[in-house]
Amino acid sequence: MGETILQMQGIQKFFSGVHALKGVNFELKAGEVHALMGENGAGKSTLIKVLCGIHKRDGGSVTLFGNEVNFDHIGQSQAAGVSVIHQELNMMNDLTVAQNMFIGQEKMLGGLIDDKAMERAAKEQFEKMGVDIDPATKLGNLTVGKQQMVEIAKAVSRDCKLLVLDEPTAALTLPEVEELFKIMRDMKEKGIGMIYISHRMDEITRISDRVTVMRDGEYVGTVNTAEVTRDDIVKMMVGRVIMGEQKTKSNCPADAPVILEVKHLNAGKEVRDVSFNLRKGEILGFAGLMGAGRTEVVRALYAADPKQTGEIYLNGKKVKIKSPSQAVKKGICYLSEDRKRFGLMLDKSVTDNSGIASVDNFVTSGIIRDGKMRKVSEETNAKLRTKTPSMEQLLKNLSGGNQQKVIIARWLMKNSDIFIFDEPTRGIDVGAKSEIYRLMEDLVNQGKSIIMISSELPEVLRMSDRIIVMCEGRKTGELDIAEATQENIMQLATMREEN
Repeated sequence: MGETILQMQGIQKFFSGVHALKGVNFELKAGEVHALMGENGAGKSTLIKVLCGIHKRDGGSVTLFGNEVNFDHIGQSQAAGVSVIHQELNMMNDLTVAQNMFIGQEKMLGGLIDDKAMERAAKEQFEKMGVDIDPATKLGNLTVGKQQMVEIAKAVSRDCKLLVLDEPTAALTLPEVEELFKIMRDMKEKGIGMIYISHRMDEITRISDRVTVMRDGEYVGTVNTAEVTRDDIVKMMVGRVIMGEQKTKSNCPADAPVILEVKHLNAGKEVRDVSFNLRKGEILGFAGLMGAGRTEVVRALYAADPKQTGEIYLNGKKVKIKSPSQAVKKGICYLSEDRKRFGLMLDKSVTDNSGIASVDNFVTSGIIRDGKMRKVSEETNAKLRTKTPSMEQLLKNLSGGNQQKVIIARWLMKNSDIFIFDEPTRGIDVGAKSEIYRLMEDLVNQGKSIIMISSELPEVLRMSDRIIVMCEGRKTGELDIAEATQENIMQLATMREEN
């Protein structure tokens, strides 16, 4: 590691009376990967937004490359050599991949935007990263993981001297994560400093040199990664040690009734002849690599996407589900992997977002009883420990993890029978993960049933009673938790169809 390139001292920030940052200190050296950790709502993203000019600080100082700075907007920080990959993607789905990468820095030819030149430059960058993405395709046609890789390519292609990565691997496959780490190591050798925000402990120990921990908007401490254990870091984050081990046997009785059965479901190349069942009080895990078709299966089941063929049975009775609203009426709820795109009303309050699915329960004589809905929303979010100054707070002002909790509160208020959780803990810290795991266990203990899709194998192994494994749109295996291991799941997840 080289000289100090960033020094943030005593940073203060207030939002509507909420003290979000309370005298936070942070330092970054050239050629260093410095992890910034803390529970959701700890202030990590707010600190980064102060650094890059999205938020104006209310106190403290920022020294960048030897000069004190106070950026008014993100364009100034970018010009100074700071690039940021935010946790929530802010890209334009109707533009091409290349147009997104060069937005604000378009290549011109004769006074016109040269799309071909941008596509060539984007292709060169993808080839360096080992990523197969067509620069001419519309961004909205890509998966969340591919969109994330475009954002990463956009950042690293610019002449940045300081790179901030806020949960960059949340939607990436294992090969994509390895490629990202390779790129980061190349950047380290060039003396580029990186701030790395992630809740994945294995990543932190592999890629970072130092770790700074924040808690409730305050600076807790900075440690050398090589000198501490995972439990040490977790204890700094939450003030306690959280342990989680693989489930050794199913908690669902063998004679539990089948509540849902799906037969021969087909939906294009993404879902090919998939059949499975779900028992009452069971957590059914879906595992597989990105692109395996897990999300597409549940979206077709939920009628969020059209299916071609297939039969669905609820409690032994064949049903037709033609829309998500019909699925909800039949007791099925869906927590999307892309909460910002499919789950959130960012300009509405916590109460509105929590109560939207069950608003009919709060209507009397055609009038919504706002007070009752607010009370139930508050009670439900309190159980999830959602961090919000009030139930009237706009959702866009909450951290990503707390936004996730509000969506879970929505379906708890609906009191559905079948919960579909698609990546339920993506972007959520270890403390909040433990709370959501406990919540899922409480639901099945009440006789609810859960389908859980997760890209984190330890999570699948910890929570599932039974595991469905998919590859390239097909179901390649089914494992009771007693026989499941990371190794045999990965074998099934890479079992390609023979030609």
